[in-house]
Amino acid sequence: MLQRNALLAAAAALCLSSPSLAWGQLGHRVIGELAEERINGKTRAEIGLILGKEDLAEASTWADEQRSNPEAFWQQEAGPYHYVTVPKGKTYANAGTPAEGDALTALARFAHTVRNPNASRDEKALALRFIIHIVGDVHQPLHAGNGTDSGGNDVKVRWFGQETNLHSVWDSRMIEGQYLSYTEYTAWLGRQIETAETIAWWEPSPEVWIGESTQLRDTIYPEATDGLPNLGYSYQYQHLAFAEMRLQQGGVRLAAYLEWLFAPAAEESAK
Repeated sequence: MLQRNALLAAAAALCLSSPSLAWGQLGHRVIGELAEERINGKTRAEIGLILGKEDLAEASTWADEQRSNPEAFWQQEAGPYHYVTVPKGKTYANAGTPAEGDALTALARFAHTVRNPNASRDEKALALRFIIHIVGDVHQPLHAGNGTDSGGNDVKVRWFGQETNLHSVWDSRMIEGQYLSYTEYTAWLGRQIETAETIAWWEPSPEVWIGESTQLRDTIYPEATDGLPNLGYSYQYQHLAFAEMRLQQGGVRLAAYLEWLFAPAAEESAK
């Protein structure tokens, strides 16, 4: 586990201009698996026409795994598609969209590709995998960054005595510290989602998800200290339930978005 966390921290250091990988593999796969359990048969079949036997959990981490791909798309274009920037006190709508695009503009672009009858299967596969990933990304509160600290990467802390940053705590360290596989975590969190919560959370609008993330984001920063804040059991006690709720909501929202994406009404409204 320590070796894995060291690798994740090293990967974050390579992404100096943008937030690091949201949720890590564990969190993204939990969101993918929760969604897999909640989509209907038609949506699952539509996904199968594009991704074959690849399920949502497997597809969920692909966009991060391609970060070392030397192709121009990955090295020069795709980086900003993992996050949005919403300064404190603003909404996404009045914050303004950067010229290079962001997670929300990418989501719209990739949705159009998936619904485009003239797009190739490879083009649709890239778009669909990225959609699955982006929905997870924007449910991590530090992937709706405030624009001042690289999504918490610049906020140095100690996590149970190990030097890291706040982004890494939320991406991976807090949830990986539960020592559960993604299937175990999915089963655990899935059982806790009430029927009424599924109905309340069934929201395919990404601006709603981003608004929730920014509200939560502003509550998770540790108090300033003379040295590095030393986060541990107290911080985990205060915030783990919120991280797990965002995983649950991410799974429900991914299912809702995919149902919307493949619904005939969505195709007609996009014309």
